[in-house]
Amino acid sequence: MDRRNRGSSSSATSRVSNTYGNRQTSDNPRTGSGGGANDLFRRRSDAPLKRNNDEDESNNKEGDSADVSFIVGTCSSMCPERERVTRERLRDLAVFERLYGNPSKSSTDLAVKKFCRTLSAADVQASDVRPLPVLEETLKYLLSLLDSREHLFEVVHDFIFDRTRSIRQDLSIQNLANERVIYLYEEMVKFHVISHKRLQSCSGTSISSMHHLNMEQLAKTLTSLYNIYDANRKPDYIYENEAEFRSFYVLLHLNPRNGVMGEPLSLWFRKLTFALVKSKEICFVRNLLRLYRMGNYKNFLSRTASEATYLQYCISEPYIREMRSVAVQYINNVCYKLQPYPLLRLSQNLMMKELDVESLCHECGLETCTDPDGFAVLPAKQSTFRNPEDKFKVYDLIGIERIEK
Repeated sequence: MDRRNRGSSSSATSRVSNTYGNRQTSDNPRTGSGGGANDLFRRRSDAPLKRNNDEDESNNKEGDSADVSFIVGTCSSMCPERERVTRERLRDLAVFERLYGNPSKSSTDLAVKKFCRTLSAADVQASDVRPLPVLEETLKYLLSLLDSREHLFEVVHDFIFDRTRSIRQDLSIQNLANERVIYLYEEMVKFHVISHKRLQSCSGTSISSMHHLNMEQLAKTLTSLYNIYDANRKPDYIYENEAEFRSFYVLLHLNPRNGVMGEPLSLWFRKLTFALVKSKEICFVRNLLRLYRMGNYKNFLSRTASEATYLQYCISEPYIREMRSVAVQYINNVCYKLQPYPLLRLSQNLMMKELDVESLCHECGLETCTDPDGFAVLPAKQSTFRNPEDKFKVYDLIGIERIEK
């Protein structure tokens, strides 16, 4: 694949004046209405240019602002030559960027532009910004690394995590928000959702922080995607994947104590169009929300297994674990002490293997035993119940194998 034969279509773009000083350049697009959705390089230029920065805004209060126009990128490779040469000299190359494993040598086919935390107006040059066709190819290359077997997933995730933030930054610098950009954001949301699931099976001292940062960027990328959906809104029209991606917001906010950023669901639902509210995906997550708040673990699990898409399931996994531990607590508290609860029946209600149910009971601090007929049972009224300490341990949900990844 030749990644050097790329260009930008500057004739389809317009430069828009804006106040832009020594502040971090956000990778969050702003909402705007713009022209038609088929405009190749549409700029979101008619909305107030409020920047939603990725990092704490307290880091960006210094410096005077300066009037500059939005840049039309001219960089034809995945990494600007100036940055690549500098990073080669500093030996600042990720393992995926090293030519034949040499930490001080890369190439245009390997190096990918890093995310810049603080970016001032003086730093931004057209030759350092990648136009949309190059960003599309860059993202395709990055996502192809997800199948890498040579490195641990946390290593792959860390690289893609940083480089996708750089893609979002370049999109924001150029103020791009057309239908092709929607596809890019959807693919980046998919990356964060899949990482949300796969990081849970990784081990290491840094996994918890990586998981937290991934969730933070997932929320921000979703917010940007929703803004672009709204900026390209057509009457009575829903984008092909919009309902599913809108449903992620509800799943991330099933438990308001999780601390995921965003407005309350009661306010968020009011902003949806009638067509979205009535869509299959939104109806499904509204039902899940009701079942979760009611503590109806059996229907919550069965609905998830029978109706969730793969991406919805990835986000739902922590709630599945939570509902299962709640179910074990219910059984322990309400059943008769002289009538132990059969683990086979519990495994059917929790839609998991019987051996996994036994392991879950032990994680919850409860003892299991065998009845006179040789069946495993859970004695009730035990006072040692506790929530599982390993919040990332995953048990299969029987029935979810219907999903094609």
